[in-house]
Amino acid sequence: MSGTIVIGAGMAGIACARALHDAGRAVRVLDKGRGIGGRMATRRADTVAGALRFDHGAQYVAARDPAFDALLASMPEAAIWDDGAAHPHYVGLPGMSGLPRAMAAGLDVTSGVEVTAIRPFDTGWQVTAGADILAADRVVVTVPAPQVARLIGADNPLVPALSPVAMAPCVTLMAAFPAGTPAPFVSRTPPNGPLAFIVRDSSKPDRPQVATTWVAQASPDWSAAHIEEDKAQIADRMLPLLCAAIDTDPNAALHADAHRWRYARVTTPLGRPFLRDGTGTLHLGGDWCLGARVAAAWDSGTAIARDILGSSDA
Repeated sequence: MSGTIVIGAGMAGIACARALHDAGRAVRVLDKGRGIGGRMATRRADTVAGALRFDHGAQYVAARDPAFDALLASMPEAAIWDDGAAHPHYVGLPGMSGLPRAMAAGLDVTSGVEVTAIRPFDTGWQVTAGADILAADRVVVTVPAPQVARLIGADNPLVPALSPVAMAPCVTLMAAFPAGTPAPFVSRTPPNGPLAFIVRDSSKPDRPQVATTWVAQASPDWSAAHIEEDKAQIADRMLPLLCAAIDTDPNAALHADAHRWRYARVTTPLGRPFLRDGTGTLHLGGDWCLGARVAAAWDSGTAIARDILGSSDA
């Protein structure tokens, strides 16, 4: 194709593609996952209490940019979560994945295809995606920073600029208890210990009320120590930790499952919204550029699109 190929359908990739598409540019998004949103993810689970949903990645969006805030405020798929925060925390409806899916409406997105190589070709780029080799005038890569060199080649001049960026893993527990089970708080950030963030997921708007659901995210150190364990083992380890925090018997759990995010938290960001090669036709971006926030991913993707649209040969 001519135009732009965006690698990654998380918030950065969708924000970039949305802006390019709305400006009339040809753009295609490729993602190896099954759906849109990256870490803005929602897991469905069938339990004895009924069908449940868990936001097992990003828990909310805090928009400080007026344009992003206005976008979220205008979306029927977004709602403000009354979690006591000083600034509005938006959540997706019916789950967090509802936000990126709505933002991607009308875009050319192909899920379930893994990009394995991006190489210069003629005046543009050649993208190896599954069994296909695609051509593009421009490529925007929004995968986690540690995965970039494998795609663009270790000899690409942009690779050394990635070295300061650091990302940490996060293992997450999703647990459900009978409706009416004591729920001592909406969210909590323990000052220390193995759990870094605990959220009563069922407290969010438009969530099923057939059970009380919780999401617990482990600390970077605990996550790194257990990331290679299987999900059942992680859930068995984390459930008692959660139950101690919410004063509930682990045997009362109706459901417990875990998810492993290998590149979940940006611990050292790049410090600028994107990287661009000397030709101006290869951009790298994502939350890792600016910080561990959904809004940082949106800022990066939007800045890349602005740079492409503002270039003389766009």
